Amino acid sequence: MAVAIRHAHPSDYGRVIGRVNVWWGGRDMAPMLPQLFFVHFEGTSFVAEGDDGQLAGFVCGFVSQSDPEKAYIHFVGVDPQRRGEGIGRSLYERFFEVAGEHGCRSVHCVTWPGNEESIAFHRALGFEVERIVEDYDGPGEDRALLVRPL
Repeated sequence: MAVAIRHAHPSDYGRVIGRVNVWWGGRDMAPMLPQLFFVHFEGTSFVAEGDDGQLAGFVCGFVSQSDPEKAYIHFVGVDPQRRGEGIGRSLYERFFEVAGEHGCRSVHCVTWPGNEESIAFHRALGFEVERIVEDYDGPGEDRALLVRPL
């Protein structure tokens, strides 16, 4: 089944947030994705929908206000039943395209350093682990900082 990728809209928030915890196997991930990404970052956030109109995936990101040559991907998700179809790659590529149009020279994101699947996925997209930072998101919340040139 094909997917269509389009800009996220505020009205998409309910659909996405209703699936986040389910797609992450019951982990409480919803607090990490506030609605502001669907209100203030529509131009750099995207949803993927199947032919049936069902949500297949999403990516939320933005151009850095501190350094406009950098873009940041905050959150990405793909329906577990649709993984392996290239939806995540397509969402990232659409983000790369728009970030480049905004003059960005690199894309950044973070993941847990023990998440080998995430790191492998990002490496396949051209990201490199810039460094591992202990306590990045608070005590005991280490993160791998990833970067990809555009």
